[in-house]
Amino acid sequence: MISLIFQKIGKKTVDFFQEFGQVVRLFLEIIKSVPSLYKSRRNFYFQMEHIGVNSIPLVLIIATFTGAVAAWQAAYQLKGIAPLSFLGSATSRSIITELGPVLTAIVIAGRIGASIAAELGSMKVTEQIDALETMGISPVAYLATPRFIASLIMIPILVLFADAISIIGAYFISNFFLGVSFNVFFISVKRYFLFNDFMFGIIKGMLFGGVTSLLGCHIGFRTEGGAEGVGLSTIRSFVLSSAMILILDYILWTLIF
Repeated sequence: MISLIFQKIGKKTVDFFQEFGQVVRLFLEIIKSVPSLYKSRRNFYFQMEHIGVNSIPLVLIIATFTGAVAAWQAAYQLKGIAPLSFLGSATSRSIITELGPVLTAIVIAGRIGASIAAELGSMKVTEQIDALETMGISPVAYLATPRFIASLIMIPILVLFADAISIIGAYFISNFFLGVSFNVFFISVKRYFLFNDFMFGIIKGMLFGGVTSLLGCHIGFRTEGGAEGVGLSTIRSFVLSSAMILILDYILWTLIF
């Protein structure tokens, strides 16, 4: 019984390091194929639109209610400790450094990461990727690189958009329900705004976007088992991407503080 447990632990450990090596190898192949991105520019532009522009309505909804909840939560935390004149700084800093990048990345992991895994997984099980290799076209350069670079560019832009909408949502809650005026709210935001916080959020968004697309491509390329395998790959992509976003978030905070 004990030996079986250790065998399972050992097998899971070996599988983990094997898959980690596969992800690193895919990342290096993507970086190597970046100079050839010009040849797939139409696909690249399409991915930018799909990942960025088409995600705006969803990000808009999430960001609005994120800002509203942040305002209520900050007001509750400040109650009896500090005046509500600090509400602008309390909400804006939490949104810019944490809520905006993380929640946007998790939403994108559900929409884009799973989509990438499903698209590439479907191509894998229907042997379309094998057909590309037969024609001498690199699947990594043609399929993975445009998605990866588009994610690196568009996710930080979506984070910027989410930050702005969240702060506006926080202001409306502060103004209409908590009696904090426009001047008081945004003077507090301006007074305690730090450019380092802003850049930290943007860098986090870029890393989260890269991890999401990289895992989606990796899982899609490794899909097996027909339609059922595609479904499992979709779920696995979202679960792993969400977990890695939170793990990376913790690592980044520990590195800074």
